[in-house]
Amino acid sequence: MKKTLLVTGGAGFIGANFVHYWLKSNPDDSVIVLDALTYAGNIDNLASVQSLANFHFVHGDICDTDLVEKLLHEYQINTIVHFAAESHVDRSITGPDAFIETNIMGTYSLLKASKKVWIDLPKEQGRESVSHRFHHVSTDEVYGTLGPDDPAFREDTAYAPNSPYSASKAASDHLVRAYHHTYGLDVTTSNCSNNYGPYHFPEKLIPLIIANVLRNKPLPIYGDGQQIRDWLYVEDHARGIELVINKGRVGENYNIGGHNEWANIDIVKLICDKMDQAFATDPLLQKRFPLASQAIAGESQSLISYVTDRPGHDRRYAIDATKTNQELGYKPSESFETGIAKTLQWYLSNESWWKPLLIN
Repeated sequence: MKKTLLVTGGAGFIGANFVHYWLKSNPDDSVIVLDALTYAGNIDNLASVQSLANFHFVHGDICDTDLVEKLLHEYQINTIVHFAAESHVDRSITGPDAFIETNIMGTYSLLKASKKVWIDLPKEQGRESVSHRFHHVSTDEVYGTLGPDDPAFREDTAYAPNSPYSASKAASDHLVRAYHHTYGLDVTTSNCSNNYGPYHFPEKLIPLIIANVLRNKPLPIYGDGQQIRDWLYVEDHARGIELVINKGRVGENYNIGGHNEWANIDIVKLICDKMDQAFATDPLLQKRFPLASQAIAGESQSLISYVTDRPGHDRRYAIDATKTNQELGYKPSESFETGIAKTLQWYLSNESWWKPLLIN
């Protein structure tokens, strides 16, 4: 069936990569992006698709239920892919209100509009419910933290969020589940590990390290840097979501991971080494980024600076994607070696994108 997607938060990092992937893989489908264009939403992320006849951008807030209903009617949307969220843990610690509003109330607004348009109105008119899918994009952080030898998170792992961000995402996950079991809304949820790749907002670890090496600035590392994350190339995440939407069982959760655990400090050292290698072999880079003199000398690791750990910092995340692999045939296409190489090249080639977004 031809799909008309409403992609919330489609101008953000993962959302924009998903939009690019979906339009390339499903050229007969239509995609409508709804994004409030807050600090993490950037319309430039969608520049290459804005001229397509089957793409439309709407500047608006998911908390505006009337607007969501209008879009569902106007574009005859049959699939919602819900990315829109406040997602930066540090920001959730200093200002949790926005996370409660967007992640909980915003998800509720979407669910309420979807139920009305896809289920309630057809019933009032004596028709069957509209064929639909509400796909909710969540995170591994809802599961809490793991010890060094604990098994990876499974879909049946108990929720134990430790930050206002992860707590707000956990609440939204529960709302989505409730709307399926109580009202019959056709939903799926995916919980992903840490993403990396193009269009990643430069306050996050990997793009921040790249940008700071290029500007010869300190590379801040929380605590001892031994926090472990499972890293997933963002296009592999998009492909995983596509499989869940097309083949996943209604009402089910699916973990999407990279099978790729790294300590933060080791990620930083890897990027430093790759930056050093790039500058040592490419004289043009030396001319384009004169401030990266330490990288040229092969000493970018000297920029590493350990800072006070943030409150409630989870020690380890790891995703067990066995269910997604077995049921949907999912596995990452990119190795970490190839994914990091593509990411580094993208940031070296797109300074005009990331530089204006930097705070200092």
